[in-house]
Amino acid sequence: MKIGKLPESVLVRSILKQVKHRRDEVLVGPGVGQDCAALQLKEGEVFVMSTDPITGTTKDLGSHSIHITANDLAASGAEPVGVMLTAMLPDTVEEPEIRRLMQDIERTCEQLGMEVLGGHTEITNVVLQPLISVTGVGKIRREELLSTMQMKPHQDIVISKWIGLEATTILAKEKDEELRRVFSEDFISTAKGFDAFLSVVEDARIAKKCQVSAMHDITEGGVFGALWEMAEGAGVGLEVDLKKIPIRQETVEICEFFGVNPYLIMSSGSMMIAADDGLLVVQELKKAGIEATVIGRTTAGNDRILRNGDDVRYLDRPQTDELYKVLG
Repeated sequence: MKIGKLPESVLVRSILKQVKHRRDEVLVGPGVGQDCAALQLKEGEVFVMSTDPITGTTKDLGSHSIHITANDLAASGAEPVGVMLTAMLPDTVEEPEIRRLMQDIERTCEQLGMEVLGGHTEITNVVLQPLISVTGVGKIRREELLSTMQMKPHQDIVISKWIGLEATTILAKEKDEELRRVFSEDFISTAKGFDAFLSVVEDARIAKKCQVSAMHDITEGGVFGALWEMAEGAGVGLEVDLKKIPIRQETVEICEFFGVNPYLIMSSGSMMIAADDGLLVVQELKKAGIEATVIGRTTAGNDRILRNGDDVRYLDRPQTDELYKVLG
């Protein structure tokens, strides 16, 4: 397509007409000539904002981008309301690809009860592959807002589902041919299917009812990065049992195949939760069919300790995500 703003005819039929789900809070939504969205809050509610560029994958980019942003909002305890999208697309893109991308975004938003509030789509030679930057908007009662600063010493640390889900499904899709040299069709298909677990919106909704103090979506930098960020944000120490960190065998084997560390790899789909009663959180999540595990405790000191049987090591500051070693 020609470089520049998306032609109005393409914008209308392949972008705007794909947006169907609506929420009562939205007074002004997407439209030709609309540069801003307008939302209305009820008394006592506050907006929560999050923004993310999605660069780690091109497969299922639409749904992936919405889940990542909705998860960030959910970690604050907020209800995700909608997203503003900036899509920068290479000049090799064709209109059917744009329409499929938008349909994927809209389908995921509808599943999560969110609305596409507006945005901008442009064809440019600055990018070599589609790039989406998503700004998410959520809402919450002021007194219910959570942040990592609220985590306290002597609390349980819970992880929902399994670490490495995001990276596993990305690698299974992006590196399908390489994996087929070693792994069976069923194995690869299962790994690709981990994208069904990427949302932690329900994890957060259930955990909130258990009087948790803080939640953190485990994204770039993996579980080790998330542990450091939560502890650093709250100014607490940690003592974590490495053997209790939940991980699927598919993740272990795919990470071994590519020579990367599963504890330092993108893990959206897994929520880290701090609570006085971690077993209660685990119990309530399991009632909803969501796996969860207590992996350790916060401490009053500054040490961030990882135990692996008799071996003890200290948690390092977040490093570059291992996924980039494979995808370049």
